[in-house]
Amino acid sequence: MAGRADPPEGTPEGVPGGGDDEYRSVVFDESFVRAARIQEFSAQERMGGTASAVRTRRPLGWMGAGRQALVLVLLIAMAFGIALYLGIRHPYRSATPADVDPARITLVPLAPQGPVPVAAADRMFAAEDAAHYQVGAKGIVLPQISGTDHFSQSQVLQAVTIAKEYLAASSLDRSALTGGDVRAVRELLNPGQLDQFDRSLAHPVDDGQYAAIGWLVRFDPARIALADPGVRVRGSMTVNEDGPGGLLVDTDHTMVYVVRAVGAGPDQASLFTVRRQLKLFFDRADLRNRQVEVEQAAVEAGPLACTGNPAGYFRPLLAGQSVPAGAGVDPYDHGRPVTSVCGLLRTVPSPSPIR
Repeated sequence: MAGRADPPEGTPEGVPGGGDDEYRSVVFDESFVRAARIQEFSAQERMGGTASAVRTRRPLGWMGAGRQALVLVLLIAMAFGIALYLGIRHPYRSATPADVDPARITLVPLAPQGPVPVAAADRMFAAEDAAHYQVGAKGIVLPQISGTDHFSQSQVLQAVTIAKEYLAASSLDRSALTGGDVRAVRELLNPGQLDQFDRSLAHPVDDGQYAAIGWLVRFDPARIALADPGVRVRGSMTVNEDGPGGLLVDTDHTMVYVVRAVGAGPDQASLFTVRRQLKLFFDRADLRNRQVEVEQAAVEAGPLACTGNPAGYFRPLLAGQSVPAGAGVDPYDHGRPVTSVCGLLRTVPSPSPIR
């Protein structure tokens, strides 16, 4: 018989002493439930009674994390690719021609007074002012450097350094001088002037804008060869602030080249003198990108014929050639402006004779 504490049906569920007490230590947490296999028969399977309707719940947690990791890797790769693309195509080099004023170019041919002296290349400078000039880039001397109201000393130094690089590339580089590769000059120019530069080389004309020799010194490779690679150089360079937005570097240099006719011997050399006055502008973007804006180029060069067209190439009068005489212009005198339409090269003593 059951006691008074035990009803006939036994101890009720959910009360102390019930049959569920032995399972109270089991904890069904969420991970246990997710890992459990779910078996459910569809209506059709229950009617058939033969096919198994067991469907295993796959653990999707690691697959979801894998997808997220894959998406993250793809995003990082895309960001890196965009950054690399923008690094190659620097945003500051996207200027259009409208952003930069075109360069103004003045050409003054200087005709010789009498026959062009002839001598061996190694004796050409014996009686010339250029005998004491430096050879190559050593003749392009930087000025004293100090900061301005809106530009630091390092920015001013960077401006004159880029100006020197442009002078060297456009006046001394052998490839550019002989009508060859001009990339060293082109890469230093502000993108806003590249169309003008390219047109000047492709279709040169002495119209104040599109003369190739306003941008660089170059000789007609079909007629002229360099007899001595050592170009003599002397000149000056000044830098001033052109308002709060830029620096203006003024350069005034005379370059002396030893040239000869293509196919002529080394004893048939003569001198060719070029004076270049340049106004070069630099804003902060130019300094960052190591590029220059050529505002103005004034060029005197001789011996040349005044009736020639030197816009594309220099075609010097060579040893023994001459044109009618007249008043002389001294390209070594930096105390006067370059203003003549056509001048005459100052007479100098002939080089030492060959012995």
